[in-house]
Amino acid sequence: MPNLSQEDIRIRAYELWRAAGEPSGDMEAFWFEAEKQLLAERSQPDELPPGMTDNLPV
Repeated sequence: MPNLSQEDIRIRAYELWRAAGEPSGDMEAFWFEAEKQLLAERSQPDELPPGMTDNLPV
């Protein structure tokens, strides 16, 4: 799993917020979207995101 710092997420969330026109409220949505994007960008191509291994066939 890629190592994400809160600073990495904060910077991406700020960029998303600015791109959205700096709306007021719902800052958590920008934080979670930033985290999701960074995890996707930094994961290995054959690595599944967290929580996606529960229903794999045996």
